[in-house]
Amino acid sequence: MTAGRKKTGKRGKGRPTASQSGVGREALIAAARALLQDFPPAQVTSTAIARRANADPALVRYYFGNRENLLFEVANQIGAETNRPPPDAGDPVELLVEMVHNTFRFTRSAKHMQRLMIEELDSASSPEVRSKMREWNRVPLSYYAKLQELDGEGKLRAFDPVFMHLAVVGISDFFASGAPLVELLVPEGTDMEELGRQYEDFVTRLVTDGLRKR
Repeated sequence: MTAGRKKTGKRGKGRPTASQSGVGREALIAAARALLQDFPPAQVTSTAIARRANADPALVRYYFGNRENLLFEVANQIGAETNRPPPDAGDPVELLVEMVHNTFRFTRSAKHMQRLMIEELDSASSPEVRSKMREWNRVPLSYYAKLQELDGEGKLRAFDPVFMHLAVVGISDFFASGAPLVELLVPEGTDMEELGRQYEDFVTRLVTDGLRKR
């Protein structure tokens, strides 16, 4: 060894990079979440996420083990922000309206989130990830079931929570994921954000009026 040269040990996997860049778990989650607004899940790779966060791709392995676990954390974070626990009390019609709006908020939080769950997380190799996703997706089902229990006055027609969840998710998701087609159907220069609000109000009325007993 040349005199005066300090001996350096082999760099640990991931940790020195994290320390030097200042990039942590939340920065990678934020980067993945931002990418899902613009790209389908297949294009949200570990390299793309790291590049967005200005970090080394090794940090994905260091903090999450693999890309699959990172994407689950993205879904989990958005779910924690948008999922509502089953209500203990309240007007069933108002609760239904709230749930429809909440589903739209979820869709806006990550444009390609539904595709992420279908294409990526539903086929996840980790039993733990699959179990957590199954549990997380049952929250809205419990919400719909509970609001029917609270409907003592019979304001709403009976409905299947699974069918309701699938219908509202599908209706809300297509406006985001099918944006190129939607833009072809409306006049050029249409304010898409305003159109989205109008569409959400239309769907809310469609669902509530369709279920309301007359």
